Amino acid sequence: MRRARPGAVPRGMTERALTSVEAGADFDDAARRSAAGEGPTAGTDTRRGPGTADRTPERPLSRLWHITLCVSGRAAPLADVRRALEQLAHDHPFLLTSRYATDHAEIRYWEEARDLHDAAAVALRLWGEHRQSAQLPPWEIVGLEVIDRETYHQRIAEGYGPPPAAPVGVHPY
Repeated sequence: MRRARPGAVPRGMTERALTSVEAGADFDDAARRSAAGEGPTAGTDTRRGPGTADRTPERPLSRLWHITLCVSGRAAPLADVRRALEQLAHDHPFLLTSRYATDHAEIRYWEEARDLHDAAAVALRLWGEHRQSAQLPPWEIVGLEVIDRETYHQRIAEGYGPPPAAPVGVHPY
C-alpha cells in the first residue's frame, strides 16, 4: 500500500473537493482580477504557497462587509436599551450606528472577513456574545443584511441605499 505525501491531493480529487465550503462560481475570476489590480478585491493581500508562482493566487485574506443587524423582542425601558447599545458600541469598536425603540433595534457596522459566509457568521453571533457584557435585552435577531463595500458604495451613489451612517452613535428611531 502506497502512502500519500503529507498535503498531497488523493488521485481523482481536486484541491477544491477538499474544502468544506466552496467559493462562489466566479471566485477564480475575481482572484485573477485582484492579481491584475482590477475589481472589488484589487489591492487585497493574497498568499501563495511554495511552488505556486505559476498558479492563480489563493483566496484573498479579508474584505470589508457592511452589516445591518435587526433585533426585536419584548419591550424594555428605553434608557436601558440605549445604555446597552452604547456599551455594545464600546465593546465592539467598529459599530457605526444604532437606532432603537423599546422593542427593536437596528445596528449597522463594518466587519472585516474573508468572505460573506464568515461575515454573516460573526454578525449572527454578535448579539448573543455581548448579551451579558453589555446587558442587552433578550431579543432575537430578526434580520441580517451583509453586503460588500463596493455594493454599499454603489447603492449610496445611486441614491437608493441606506443613508451613510453619520451621525455615528446610538440614536432613537
